[in-house]
Amino acid sequence: MFNTEYDVIVVGAGHAGSEAAAAAANMGSKTLLITMNLQNIAQMSCNPAMGGIAKGQIVREIDALGGYSGIVSDTSAIQFKMLNKSKGPAMWSPRVQSDRMRFAEDWRMLLENTPNLDFYQEMVSGLLVENHKVVGVKTSLGVEVKGKTVVLTNGTFLNGLIHIGDKNFGGGRAGERAATGITEQLVELGFDSGRMKTGTPPRVDGRSLDFSKMIEQPGDENPEKFSYLDITKPLTNQRSCHMSYTSPEVHDLLREGFDRSPMFNGRIKSLGPRYCPSIEDKINRFADKDRHQLFVEPEGWNTVEYYINGFSTSLPEDVQFKALRSVAGFENVKFFRPGYAIEYDYFPPTQLKHTLETKLVDGLYFAGQINGTTGYEEAGSQGLMAGINASLKVQEKDPFILSRSEAYIGVLIDDLITKGTEEPYRMFTSRAEYRTLLRQDNADFRLTPKSFDIGLASEKRLKRMEEKQSKAENFVSFFKDTSVKPEEINPVLESKDSSLMKQSDKMFKIFARPNITIDDMRKVSSVEAYIQDHNLDNEVIEQAEIQVKYSGYIEKEKNNADKLNRLENIKIPQNFDYSKLKSMSFEAREKLSKIQPVTISQASRISGVSPSDISVLLVYMGR
Repeated sequence: MFNTEYDVIVVGAGHAGSEAAAAAANMGSKTLLITMNLQNIAQMSCNPAMGGIAKGQIVREIDALGGYSGIVSDTSAIQFKMLNKSKGPAMWSPRVQSDRMRFAEDWRMLLENTPNLDFYQEMVSGLLVENHKVVGVKTSLGVEVKGKTVVLTNGTFLNGLIHIGDKNFGGGRAGERAATGITEQLVELGFDSGRMKTGTPPRVDGRSLDFSKMIEQPGDENPEKFSYLDITKPLTNQRSCHMSYTSPEVHDLLREGFDRSPMFNGRIKSLGPRYCPSIEDKINRFADKDRHQLFVEPEGWNTVEYYINGFSTSLPEDVQFKALRSVAGFENVKFFRPGYAIEYDYFPPTQLKHTLETKLVDGLYFAGQINGTTGYEEAGSQGLMAGINASLKVQEKDPFILSRSEAYIGVLIDDLITKGTEEPYRMFTSRAEYRTLLRQDNADFRLTPKSFDIGLASEKRLKRMEEKQSKAENFVSFFKDTSVKPEEINPVLESKDSSLMKQSDKMFKIFARPNITIDDMRKVSSVEAYIQDHNLDNEVIEQAEIQVKYSGYIEKEKNNADKLNRLENIKIPQNFDYSKLKSMSFEAREKLSKIQPVTISQASRISGVSPSDISVLLVYMGR
């Protein structure tokens, strides 16, 4: 069946696998996407939403690099919100509520229309490895497929075990079998493995809910979109979500099932996501709180199925049902399916290079939950980077690595490779030390030229970005070069309780005031005339406003990044022997020997390596 040798074989077609396959194929590599069920490509296994705090920035970065997640998020959206709009632009985070069925369908259509990409439905049970180099995969039917590189994106399927109360059974997702064989082989090859846990809430019938007892959560009045391309359009119609609360009565009913909870009786030993705890974990850890928010999220435009965000649980189904019926609006609730927890194998990511290639097996890449992350966006970004680097390796080109000052994706991968993780890793804006630079609005400026250079982003995408950048820069220059008279601007300043002008001055200085917005400046006739004459859209106007108002902060952060980036240029020799540095702490020697950082900067970020240890290393290297 498979006579040709593929350049890239991607195992698993979740968010990581789909992005990996798309990237490799679009870069000209002959690619095979092999998965257990082709009907479940890019399935939203948990909540029907994309983006959110820091995650929205990642989706924008994926789109800027030429990935598909932003496009599909737009075409399948049923609601759009820009979160944290009351804070500074570094915190603004786009999020969409998605139509789950349309999301998977649109992903599949995009993949099927991608050149160089083949599909095959089967379970991969092992890798073909020769002399520490991967040469293909083997399926459960014994079919062997040769490949120059392999990207593993197995999600929660590796020896997956589903828990509902005191019942458990094998599975990678509700209604789907677990994948076996790969973990055992990788351990034999010398990899360390571990177990992690995640969970999901019940899905319910919206016809059985009383929304009048809940708080409506509508989308933004003027919704935006994710993709920088003009092939998608902002929503003109949106579906509302709703919010309700648990209560002391609900908590008491949930506690009745604690003795049958796999979390509390010891059957689940692995760690779950810290920032998305189950409802039983929440009422146990935060016993002083008498209520918790529940977000009631529609699964699509036309379905009656709803996702109960905030009620993730592995309690027995009868306990889940009884407790949820005591929540306002849920008195007559009917379940589509109960919530459950799932345990699965992962591989500590310190065993990877920054390209996501494994250190032990040449040509083998890991992406997504196999690396200990949680979230569609985190998975998709890793898949994209693994697909890019697998393709570049086959083409014998330099690897593509993003630094911490270039992208949230760079922060994510550096955190994983350098620090590892013992619990499901989720991205937050607080993890990025350069978040003023890494905004959602400028991801295309940061990343599209880089992606174009490696052959992924199209020329059309690059030209659109350059036109937007030029328009924004020219608009900022207009404010710097154009003066405004007191009689024209003072009425605006007076209405905002801002100090009045006594003489003409550059508009840039007025616009830079904290309480003056672009809407205020548009009341000056020359500003509105410039916008109309140059046909500026909201994207360009917003970009210019951010550059004017935050120029000082942006410049300061750039300088800090430049200083630290100098350490990125100090390379550590490969297989450096840290044991001979006796004046370095034992912990530092042990961790540096294990992780083998590539640069001094990476070494400085490893937990347990102190500044004095770095000084010893610099002295030894003659710095």
